[in-house]
Amino acid sequence: MKPIKTLFAATALTAVSSMAFSASHSMENPQVGGADMMADMTIVENASNSPIHTTLVAAVQAADLVDTLSGEGPYTVFAPTDEAFAALPEGTVDSLLMPENKDQLTKILTCHVVEANAMSDAIAGMIADDGGTHPVSTVGGCTLQAEMDGDMITLTDENGTTATVTTADVRQSNGVIHVIDAVLLPAM
Repeated sequence: MKPIKTLFAATALTAVSSMAFSASHSMENPQVGGADMMADMTIVENASNSPIHTTLVAAVQAADLVDTLSGEGPYTVFAPTDEAFAALPEGTVDSLLMPENKDQLTKILTCHVVEANAMSDAIAGMIADDGGTHPVSTVGGCTLQAEMDGDMITLTDENGTTATVTTADVRQSNGVIHVIDAVLLPAM
């Protein structure tokens, strides 16, 4: 298994090549929840425009992560939808949004963030290179296990919860968003 930094350096190189290809071929970003996502806007700006990420945006605001995720990056954000948050046990989101639970909320959110610009083709390549499962270290200290399920990327958290990337490669000015269908949690 290759060291994570080496793999993410390769990812960054792939991302630069991918961006050059994209610019030369005028590829458009996928829509998210029917909303246009602009490659020249930040992660926070685009997430705020997504009608299926209102809970995520509220959580990012409550955790005081707006400035971080609006910063230079690059960041890869695995962005749970409102439906993913709604699938958590009743009352969980309301509890996490309380000021006294800010540290726990921050830990959960940063377990969805990687300090790299990891496009789906690079992630799939790392999964293949690692024999089918690639460990992904997050900013929050979590290790997610990335795998392929057919042509879809899945991420499994330290508790065994698996999320599927439902919309990949939403380019941002400071990284990339991959929309996922479950909330990933740190080990409990």
